[in-house]
Amino acid sequence: MMRKIEKKENVFGGKGAVFFEYLLDQQQLGGMCRLYAKITMKPGTSLGYHVHQGDSEAYYILSGEGLYTNQEGSSTVAVGDVTFTADGQGHAIENQGDQDLVFMALVIYTQKQVQA
Repeated sequence: MMRKIEKKENVFGGKGAVFFEYLLDQQQLGGMCRLYAKITMKPGTSLGYHVHQGDSEAYYILSGEGLYTNQEGSSTVAVGDVTFTADGQGHAIENQGDQDLVFMALVIYTQKQVQA
């Protein structure tokens, strides 16, 4: 099955282009999740700080390392690390390394969405 890969610039006010490989489409997510994707960030790129409203998000780091920021501060994330941002909280991530930062992103709705 061919997966959609999308290049997005300056996501949430971040730096550079980030690549989203969508692993499941909206029908497959069944109104329970907004996003399930593999994210690839080249060195020097970032996803800007954003607050989740009505959903939460987890990252699972597959390769590379980055600087993860949330309301508690900033820390380095690397292979095998998992982050979680609850509904009402915010986060950002930046690839400050010299290789691609690749991670899984799962955005889960806090309430089931009505499908049209």
